[in-house]
Amino acid sequence: MQRSTSAVDFNAAQRFVRGASSLLWRRPRLAATALLAPPMLWFVLIYLAALGILFLSAFWTVDDFTGEIVHRWTLVNFETLATSDTYRAIAGRTLGIAALVTLTDIVLAFPCAYFMARVAGPRLRATLFVVMLLPIWLSYIARVYAWRLILAHDGVLNWTLHELGLPGANIGYTNTAMWLVFSYIWLPFMITPIYAAIERVPGSLFEASADLGAKGLRTFVKVTLPLVVPGIIAGSIFTFSLTMGDYITPILIGGPGSSFIGNVVYSNVGIANDIPFAAAFATIPAVVMVLYLFAARRLGAFEMM
Repeated sequence: MQRSTSAVDFNAAQRFVRGASSLLWRRPRLAATALLAPPMLWFVLIYLAALGILFLSAFWTVDDFTGEIVHRWTLVNFETLATSDTYRAIAGRTLGIAALVTLTDIVLAFPCAYFMARVAGPRLRATLFVVMLLPIWLSYIARVYAWRLILAHDGVLNWTLHELGLPGANIGYTNTAMWLVFSYIWLPFMITPIYAAIERVPGSLFEASADLGAKGLRTFVKVTLPLVVPGIIAGSIFTFSLTMGDYITPILIGGPGSSFIGNVVYSNVGIANDIPFAAAFATIPAVVMVLYLFAARRLGAFEMM
């Protein structure tokens, strides 16, 4: 009797699975919805809900006497950010260095990506990919500390310059040092999408440009660059957002006047216990990235990611 019941249950389960598979096969949209529903639900509940709570808490304050959060709507945190020269300077420094790092990586990544996509053979291309991606597999902290040893006042860079009879660079613990370190760390994230964009350009377009008498520079401006812009924008999303949200490198590489938005947010969450103000300051990079992503989507950058 028990075996008979188990067999009936198994047959019913088989019929259910076959019926569900047939239904999903006839309706591909339903199949796609069923496939994407769990991760999208997780995304909405965890990521978007957290951003929503972050934005709401920016309108609250902290009681100076008790240290507890006062759930009363106010714009005092945003007024502080708008009127304080210190916080405006920190926001400007963060956005400025992020933009400078992005431009630097574009200039460095383009020739590397072009060589890998159009000049290098299969073996050399594979070797260059390994060399490019190898630093990503290493510890982020280890790479930053390595640059700290190189750029310090008594580091490898100044020692080498002194041995050559040249004056020391003395760029350790400055904004210049942060710019160099950020440009090095995020460079692979710029090379990869630009390489993918260049590889998608048909070789026949270069041949047609040459047949029409266009030189190398004109071909680059009229043919290559317009088709590679989505890849450049896709890479800039990584370099700009990762630089803007970093707070470890300013601590280890930067000097006293090198704080980023992330450093202020960290200090207000962990030390000052002023979570509403930290949330208000954190909305600045969040809003900037939302606007940037909308612009990147219109330029077709997501196709290269």
